[in-house]
Amino acid sequence: MIQVKKYDLPDFSIYESEKDAFCTWQPEETFIVIGASNKPEDSLNEENILAGNIPVYKRPSGGQAVVLTPNTIVIAMLKNETGIKSPKAFFQFVNSRVIAALEKVGVKQLSQKGISDIAIGEKKILGSSIYRNKEKNFYHAVLNISEDAEVFEHYLKHPVKEPDYRKGRSHRDFVTSLKAEGYTINTEEIINMIAHMLGSKGGAGN
Repeated sequence: MIQVKKYDLPDFSIYESEKDAFCTWQPEETFIVIGASNKPEDSLNEENILAGNIPVYKRPSGGQAVVLTPNTIVIAMLKNETGIKSPKAFFQFVNSRVIAALEKVGVKQLSQKGISDIAIGEKKILGSSIYRNKEKNFYHAVLNISEDAEVFEHYLKHPVKEPDYRKGRSHRDFVTSLKAEGYTINTEEIINMIAHMLGSKGGAGN
């Protein structure tokens, strides 16, 4: 049986900050993260996860299960008192800046799809979720730099909810990466540009 851990991965370390904050990190191993309303039996291929001894965490934000690997980067942003009322508007606020960063390093055909995804054409390269209360808006996302979509297919079941543009496609047919789309941009360059566009004073954070 899968043991689900409380979410304490590096991107959540900024949540308690009293100031606006930003961080990115690149996993050194593979993790599975399920959304607040997900159940492991509905979202995960249990046999494959147990066989691979893959840690599973539950985050406090919504959305569906994701796989974090060394071929992905995690982006997090905390905004206190943004004045943005709706979750959709906050996703747009952050994702538009991530898109601008990726465009500046040469990525094309980017758009926000569904509620919170970023896609190249009709394929997803970034999924995000938010956790909000009266004072804070916390965004975290996973950008696929070079991970093979077969990895997601191996560990994740088809989600119980999906955006309209997915149209029932499997993980292998729905998810892409910058590498699969022909981009071989240095990861540090991507991190630094995202940090710049999100208003961070530095590059990668912890």
